[in-house]
Amino acid sequence: MKIVFLETNSLGDDISLSKFEDLGEVITYESTAKESVLERVRDADIVVVNKVLMDASALEGAEHVKMIAVTATGTNNIDWQYVERKGIVVTNVAGYSTDAVAQHTFALLFYILHKLNYYDRFVKEGGYFDSPCFSHFEERFFELRGKTWGIVGLGAIGRQVAGIAAAFGCQVVYYSTTGKNADREYVRVDWDTLLGKSDIISLHAPLTEATEGMMNLEAFQKMKHSAILINVARGALVVEEDLAKALEEGMIAGAGADVLSVEPMSKDNPLFRIQDSGKLIITPHIGWAPKETRERLMEEVYQNIKAFQRGEKRNVVLV
Repeated sequence: MKIVFLETNSLGDDISLSKFEDLGEVITYESTAKESVLERVRDADIVVVNKVLMDASALEGAEHVKMIAVTATGTNNIDWQYVERKGIVVTNVAGYSTDAVAQHTFALLFYILHKLNYYDRFVKEGGYFDSPCFSHFEERFFELRGKTWGIVGLGAIGRQVAGIAAAFGCQVVYYSTTGKNADREYVRVDWDTLLGKSDIISLHAPLTEATEGMMNLEAFQKMKHSAILINVARGALVVEEDLAKALEEGMIAGAGADVLSVEPMSKDNPLFRIQDSGKLIITPHIGWAPKETRERLMEEVYQNIKAFQRGEKRNVVLV
């Protein structure tokens, strides 16, 4: 079988793909523009993608394609009507980054909460040389113990974050975006209660019609002025212009984001206005990307393809 990787730059150059050669002829492309997809997959049996759109314009004429292996959990790039009509199997990988994203949630939080940008600059700019005291209290921060942590989306990652927050002594509450999640371990609250009560709110929900833009100006106005928002879910859960305004006007104390509505970041993104790293930190969608996590991801993709070649169903996405 011919296996074509369309965007290896989404995996990192420190991840070896050599074991895929055990499964067939492997062709790799660092990235692939939309107009080049069909030419590159025309003779492929298996296509490995992350974000590249897999629709009729990309696949019509690629009659050999039998499988699309997505190197992610989300499959928004798949034209389901087309692949069903053509009988193309689609697989994904779920659960591979739970620990990594939970870890990054706290990395973002502590950067804002502990004022690390300020204290790092204070030392590196020489302020500590002339300090009249062994310590320095200019920027104040607080303990997590006793604070309320609001979780939006109590799935695998949300639950992992909830457990860590509880270990720090937080009272954990959560909001179910579907209204169907009833968890015995944590307290479920309504939307307004979560907004008004939480000292930290972290977003872990999928992007749906119900969640798109849920963090808007109205939501920020209901939050504590001392609250911190962390978004490691999907960028479009947040109305970015409204978040920028909330930070500029002091409606909330700070925010951390690993995801944006458009990635890579567009030059006109309103959050780029916020140059104060004490209020906002944005990382370029790296929460999922520790080396071990990416290795785990590609091992799962390898096993998905291997199972497909044996006629077995493994991580097959059905809609």
